[in-house]
Amino acid sequence: MEIDIVYLWVNGNDPQWRAKRRACIGESGKKSDVNCEGRYRDNDELKYSLRSVEKYAPWIRRIFIVTDNQVPDWLDTSNECIRIVDHTEIMPAESLPCFSSTLIEHFICRIPGLSEHFLYANDDTFINKPVTPDTFFAEDGLPVIRFIRSPFRDLYLSFRKKVLGIPLGNYIQIVRNSAKLVKKRYGIYYNGRAHHNIDSYLKSDYRHTGEIFGQEIKGMLHNHVRNANDIHRSIYAYTALAENRGHLRYVTQRTSFRFLIYNHRHYGKLRRYDPVFFCMNDSECASDSDRQRVTAFLEKRFPEKSRFEK
Repeated sequence: MEIDIVYLWVNGNDPQWRAKRRACIGESGKKSDVNCEGRYRDNDELKYSLRSVEKYAPWIRRIFIVTDNQVPDWLDTSNECIRIVDHTEIMPAESLPCFSSTLIEHFICRIPGLSEHFLYANDDTFINKPVTPDTFFAEDGLPVIRFIRSPFRDLYLSFRKKVLGIPLGNYIQIVRNSAKLVKKRYGIYYNGRAHHNIDSYLKSDYRHTGEIFGQEIKGMLHNHVRNANDIHRSIYAYTALAENRGHLRYVTQRTSFRFLIYNHRHYGKLRRYDPVFFCMNDSECASDSDRQRVTAFLEKRFPEKSRFEK
């Protein structure tokens, strides 16, 4: 089967892009979980992610990079395997400009020429070992859906909110929004949460789910930045499972490791677990020195230049 991979990418260091964001939604907040520098900062993660793809998944057909009128300066756009996709090609006019990956993700199935079987990745996700197409799609062609097992997650979150008075973060809230919509329609509530790494989808299923929950998605079209009423893309995985159109696999830290770049102990954990996938997750908690450490680590981990670079 032909399999493509889709990335979202932004250069948050670009003065023109920063001016556009400032005019639309104001300055970023240092401790904001929806609009902080860590959401947009470019530390060249995409370059190293593509190196990991070339090294461990050379069978990928095409790479689509979704951006807001930007191109990485190191990228060789003449490579026939690479295609830059601007937000204007796939997103409704009323959603532009958009500074929310949560909203952009609902429109990636509109990418012209995208294969039926495709992978979706953020630029901070990496393949750490050789993988094959059946890592992502089973023999029947349906996607392998990877979740972190969390059987008591909702009880714990309710305790934190109601007893300890700790409000739900934006990410937790929007994942719950997705799970609740699927429960309302199919009577099944999925406690499993996304594993923060490369996921597999069928384009036809993605469109099908978008039609089912079209009204709900329409309600977030004007959210230029993340909002509490957003619907997380896990709704596509939850729906596939509810319709028996996917194969559920629970991950461990030896399969998929989420690396919080402000937590320096995670470097040791990454070496110890040696997972198939890992994510170098930036956030409002990270500092510039944390980001410099990440770049140095990735250069050491993936030193060989890929054919996607100039």
